[in-house]
Amino acid sequence: MNPPSAFDSITYIGHATLLLEIDGVRILTDPLLRDWVFHLKRRGPKIAASLYRDIDAVLISHLHRDHFDIPSLRLLGRDIRLVVPAGAAAYLHKRGFHNILEMQPGDTTRIGGLTIQATHAEHHGSVLPGGSSTACLGYLVRGTQGFYFPGDTDVFQEMADLAADLDVALLPVWGWGPNLGPGHMNPTRAAEALTLLRPRIAIPIHWGTLYPRGLGWFRSYLMTQPPQLFHQEASRQVPQVEVHILAPGSSLRIPVPQNR
Repeated sequence: MNPPSAFDSITYIGHATLLLEIDGVRILTDPLLRDWVFHLKRRGPKIAASLYRDIDAVLISHLHRDHFDIPSLRLLGRDIRLVVPAGAAAYLHKRGFHNILEMQPGDTTRIGGLTIQATHAEHHGSVLPGGSSTACLGYLVRGTQGFYFPGDTDVFQEMADLAADLDVALLPVWGWGPNLGPGHMNPTRAAEALTLLRPRIAIPIHWGTLYPRGLGWFRSYLMTQPPQLFHQEASRQVPQVEVHILAPGSSLRIPVPQNR
């Protein structure tokens, strides 16, 4: 862990993979660090290895392939601290990982000076080989400032009660194909989520990185339109929330309020 500074930082690596640097703690979410995953191709700048060095913990929201990638986790080392949905530990143990904490909605843990709370996600879970099932989680990360990483989710009414003083919401605004199944948010639904969450800052994620083989015709929309539409909707519905669109690979420094 690094000493805290006057800034927290978010780097949008792409899709649901973000580097959160909060109060000197480096957290990686849903690492997807390869150019190809199953039938999905990554577009955008090459991921610098420095972005995933010296990681203090990894937060896994759920075990769908675009959020849970064993080869990417191996790049982080078998000793990496993994925070995962309940039911996933045995699967990871068999693949050589041992520093694993399972969580359910409402559970909390400490990582450095941060409190990590697992939250509900309105998304369907995974069934692992052998028949064990896992739920889907979001995470509240609280230090000097509060951050919400929802993983994959649709809007749910309890969002209004997640955090009274949320600083940053990282909201998925699309997926990787031309259609969204249940348990996802499009730009309009993500803006509706803001009316419940009421953060100071919103950053659209889950766009601009992956597209399926054979769907290059859809790439221009996927890579540009969802965050812009979200920004328009958010400005209309909750104009007091600052929206920052981060291109894959770019970062945002967030000053720590002086009264904290």
